Amino acid sequence: MNEQQQLDELRQIRNLMERSSRFLSLSGLSGILIGIYALIAFGLMVNYLHEHTFDIMSYYQLAFKPNGDTNNAFLHFGIILSGAMVIVSFITAYLFTLRKSKKQGLKSWDKAAERLLLNLLLPLFAGGLFILALLHKLEIGLIAPAMLLFYGLALINASKYTFNDIRYLGVMQIIFGLIGAFHTDLGLILWAAGFGLLHIIYGSWMYFKYER
Repeated sequence: MNEQQQLDELRQIRNLMERSSRFLSLSGLSGILIGIYALIAFGLMVNYLHEHTFDIMSYYQLAFKPNGDTNNAFLHFGIILSGAMVIVSFITAYLFTLRKSKKQGLKSWDKAAERLLLNLLLPLFAGGLFILALLHKLEIGLIAPAMLLFYGLALINASKYTFNDIRYLGVMQIIFGLIGAFHTDLGLILWAAGFGLLHIIYGSWMYFKYER
């Protein structure tokens, strides 16, 4: 066995070990689509604000009516819009992951996928409860930053079971979330940049690096 054959064999062994410990069927295309969904949601929110003569920098003030009562219509709109985006995003990620798994001849569900999902969902679940607490306290300006923060933590927590590249996306989400926590007037803009633009950039990078 010559040196090249030994190197090829070592690569194959490394690939087998990586496939057994990491879930490698995440699709860059799904990241691009999720980013587009976020920008659409952002556009719908901006349109809603303009209809109610509010600008994007003071969006959280619309949570209250002039007399101080809670503006339930605004809160319901935000909840429905966010919930719809989460559901559509998860469906998109699942379908594209399934498609990539079949194309690669890999299982769409194994121990690596189970560990990835568990490590992703735990911070997201904690973040969801925290956001419910913010809603209960009507701390509307902190909701968008909290979404970015907990999503970033979830990505970093799950990165050890999939592509390392996802860690950098998580770090950027956390940075945007922290900036938004101190500058609530930038909350929606940072949310659109984090969930929208960063997802499109990350998805494009993943597609051209691993899928083309």
